[in-house]
Parts: sequence; structure tokens; C-alpha cells
Amino acid sequence: MKYLVTGAAGFLGANLAWRLLNDGHEVIGLDNYHSGSKSNIVGLMKHPKFSFVEHDVVKPYDIACDYVCNLACPASPPHYQRDPIYTMKISVLGTLNALENAERYKARLLQASTSEIYGDPLVHPQVETYLGNVNSIGPRACYDEGKRAAETLCADFTRLGRVDARLVRIFNTYGPHMRGDDGRVVTNFILQSLEGRALTVYGAGQQTRSFCYVDDLIEGFIRIMALTANPGPINLGNPNEFTMLELADKVQAIVGTKLPIEFNPIPVDDPRQRRPDISKAKHMLNGWEPKVQLQEGLTKSIAYFRSLKK
Repeated sequence: MKYLVTGAAGFLGANLAWRLLNDGHEVIGLDNYHSGSKSNIVGLMKHPKFSFVEHDVVKPYDIACDYVCNLACPASPPHYQRDPIYTMKISVLGTLNALENAERYKARLLQASTSEIYGDPLVHPQVETYLGNVNSIGPRACYDEGKRAAETLCADFTRLGRVDARLVRIFNTYGPHMRGDDGRVVTNFILQSLEGRALTVYGAGQQTRSFCYVDDLIEGFIRIMALTANPGPINLGNPNEFTMLELADKVQAIVGTKLPIEFNPIPVDDPRQRRPDISKAKHMLNGWEPKVQLQEGLTKSIAYFRSLKK
């Protein structure tokens, strides 16, 4: 099978491309390096079944394929807030172009949506039927509402019988190929610990997140694409929940540091809780659930970032 992966130079795109290649598929990567990294492509380019197209997804493209995996979009607040209008364009125009390319070649589409479509949730844990609590005019709205609009496009293309578009709502994911400057809490804590700097915590550090190791997420992608029927939106993430202070302690314990915590004001619209209900994924995806828990995943991720510093 031939897979088109948009955002192939990004964290999830690179990991998905490697998994598909290892499974024997042909992969075409597409990216313009807006938030991806050329270093993520170097190894892929050596693989005989991988090819790469440098292209901006907000502009139409015509690439023959059997599957489109639309992962192109900056996903960390510092990156998507840097150019919020362009972020919205990537979410909406990028998804529209992916859908139209999929329709042209009768390809199935996987859309990387996000737990951010739930906003600062009033329901906990978050189940797929929850409609969310999103501030449409806040600084995070370019991403939150952009992804919600992208879901609408996918749902309408599917409803009209034009494309079989599968929606994956991704909860916090981490692992190799993340950018060190992406501003997300796992990479912040790891690099601050490795560099001997105070760990940055926002608010009192009692807000919670659930952290899924990237290999588990990619396995979920593979299973969703293999389903005969479109399952509708599916949460993928690890339901084990940790406060930011607990995460800081775990990272420091693995690195072997005892650095101070620097408390900063909490960002606008930062969710207080984030935890997926994965009952639907377990039921629909042949018992899928995360296998790599936080201790093991952090150990692997810290080893990856240490290797970059050699």
C-alpha cells in the first residue's frame, strides 16, 4: 500500500512513517518544515520505499496514494500561537486539501485531531460524545477551533460519501523525534533537567495531564486505518493521570537531579484536567490500550535527548 503522510518531518509524522516502512508499505512524506525538523527526515530518506515532497499543505497538491494520514499542524502552544492565522489555515485549508486529494484517488484518510477540541473540560474523563468547553476568541483558539473545523470537514466529506475520513483525538503524546523547543511539558522538564536548569511549572502545578508514549499512539493509528467501517471519533491516549509536580519529580528521579521548581503564572485557557476515556478504543480496536507506562516512556525519551547532546 502507498501512504501519504503530511507533516512527515514532525514528531508524529516521522514515527508513523517509520512504522509504515517497517510494515512493508511505501511512504510519501510531505512537509514544509514549518514546525517539523529536517533531522527527522534524514534517516527516512535512506529508506528505498520512502520519498519526500517539500510542500505547504495550505496549497493544493495531487499525489497518488491509497491512504492519506493528515498530521500536518503545529501542536504545541508556542508554535501554533506564533502565527495563529497560519495555524488556522493549516487546520482548515490543509485538511480540505488532504480530503480532496484522498477523494481524487479514492483513498482512506486518517485525520490527526486533538484532545484540545474538548477545551477546558467540564466532563472528566473526556468521552467522545462530550462536545467541549472551548473559548473561540482566546489565544489557543487558532488551534482548538481550527481542529474542530477540521473535524467538521472530515465529518461532512464522510457523511456525503466523498471520503472515508477517520478522526483520531490525540491526547498528550511524547517520545523520540520531539523537538526540544516545542514548549510542551515533557520536553521542557527533560531538557531543563539535563541542562541543570530550574523546572518551569505553571500555576501551582496541580493541573493534570495523561501521557501516552508515541509507539502506543501509532499502534492505535494502524488499527483505526485497518477497520472496515468508519468508527467515528476515537480518543487515543493513556488514561493514567499525573499532576505537573508529579511529572517533574519522575523526570528528575530518572535524570538524577534535584533542581528547584520555578512557578510561573498559568497561561490563558490552559486546561485544568486532561484525561481520555478510552473505552471506545478498547472496544473498537481489538483491545487497544497503552502498554508503555510513564516510567518506561520517560526513560526512553530521556535517553533519546541525551543521545542528541553527544
